[in-house]
Parts: sequence; structure tokens; C-alpha cells
Amino acid sequence: MNADDTNLSGDPQAAARAAAEHIATATGISRHEVALVLGSGWGAAADLIGPTVAELSSDDVPGFAKPAVAGHPGTIRSIRIGETGRHALVLGARTHLYEGRGVRAVVHGVRTAAAAGAQTLVLTNGCGGLRDEWSAGTPVLIRDHINLTATSPLEGATFVDLTDAYSPRLRALAREVDPSLHEGVYVQFRGPHYETPAEVRFAGRIGGDLVGMSTSLETIAAREAGLEVLGLSLVTNLAAGISATPLSHDEVIEAGRAAGPRISALLADIVARI
Repeated sequence: MNADDTNLSGDPQAAARAAAEHIATATGISRHEVALVLGSGWGAAADLIGPTVAELSSDDVPGFAKPAVAGHPGTIRSIRIGETGRHALVLGARTHLYEGRGVRAVVHGVRTAAAAGAQTLVLTNGCGGLRDEWSAGTPVLIRDHINLTATSPLEGATFVDLTDAYSPRLRALAREVDPSLHEGVYVQFRGPHYETPAEVRFAGRIGGDLVGMSTSLETIAAREAGLEVLGLSLVTNLAAGISATPLSHDEVIEAGRAAGPRISALLADIVARI
């Protein structure tokens, strides 16, 4: 943990409760049943889930900061899910481990969602793909992950079963919406540099299908909090050594923009069924 991250230097659960109380007061919504973290390419889904009740700047909420990555909106939105009477908390202010704010900051949004009453968490990301048949713009359900960050959000003797970290029930529900959805194993590296071709080959040999810089630490914290997790990756590029061209963040943003309408509609349909 970064020593100057004073909002999260004490009890992380208490910090999450303080953030949840702030959100409840600011939005007028006492409980959000579903939470979503919208990664690169997925942001437009928020507008399709339902009407926005309130929108907050992330840096106004205790423990949150403005995003350091282009393509993330830096807002926290309360959205009514269609006509269900339920509400979704949409976190557009993901913190990545490479930002140097510490692992507590990385998972603060997840813990805040749990404190706000969420029972289900939807994690999305843009990532590199290891399979030639998954071209840029392909959405993939995360079946499992491999955490290569050399850290964990769990502290002390805290033992959490990750056998079904990514809910089989929610994956089946997503395939009811789109039976063509592929499944894969997501490998989280620390970043911010892209993986080398050798690292990509290593990821494939240990069972990975997707590589990126988020999600697995958030999933671990979510399972600690008792949340049911659905993970969705958008392949924004073929990974290093598979792609014939150099990697760039501009490529990631452009692939997300091109796929945005289709994957946003997919995600909104899934959330409506949760």
C-alpha cells in the first residue's frame, strides 16, 4: 500500500463502508443489488441498462480517484435496471495495480459495492487474445484466472475458496443471451508495459487464453466479500508474438469503440436477467 494513500491506510472494510454511505446519501439509493466495473470498450453499456438516477465524480467519493487510463470515464453511476425496481452501481473509475496506489485501492471499488448491498459483480476488461480465431472485437466469458501479480488483496490468515471464482450460473445465463460466447482463462500481469512474446507463450503454456492488467485481484476481493462474479473480456488485440503489428493503447481504444454497440447491448441484456 502506498503510504500517502491516506483514505485507505486504516481498515479497508471501514473505508468501503464510508464510501458506500457517501454513495447512498448522494444518490438517494440505499441499496444497489448489482455492481459493474466497466473496462475498455464496455462503457456504453451503462446507458442501455436503464435510466441514470445519479452520477458522481469518482474523486468525490472516499477512497476513489480519477482514472489514470484513457477510456475510463471517472464516474460512479446509480442506474435503475429497467422496470425491475433494482439498481446497479456502475464503477467507471478502476484503479490498476501499476498506478502505485496499492492493492487496497485496486479492490476498493469492489469492497464498496459489497458494502452498498451488491450481491452480484460484473467485471469487464479489454485484453490481449492468445487464440488466432479470437479477432479484435470478440467478447469472451472468463472461466478462470491466473494471477501473476505476485500479490493478493487478502490480508492475514484469510483463506478464500476460488474453485468457482467466476460463477457457472452467471456464465450459463450469459450464454442464454448469446450462445456463441467463448470461454477462456484470463492471466493478469502487473503492467503497465505490455507482455513480451516470451511471456505470452508462457501464459499460454500454463493454461491462459487472455492477458491483461486487471480483474483477478478484484475477483479475489469479491469472493472474499461473498459476491457472485461474472467476468467478461473484450479481445482488443492479439497479444505480443501473435499479433503481426506492434501493440498500442490507441489500438485498444479503437477496438473497444468499434465493438462498443454490440458488446454494450450484450451486457445490458445479461444484467437485465441477473
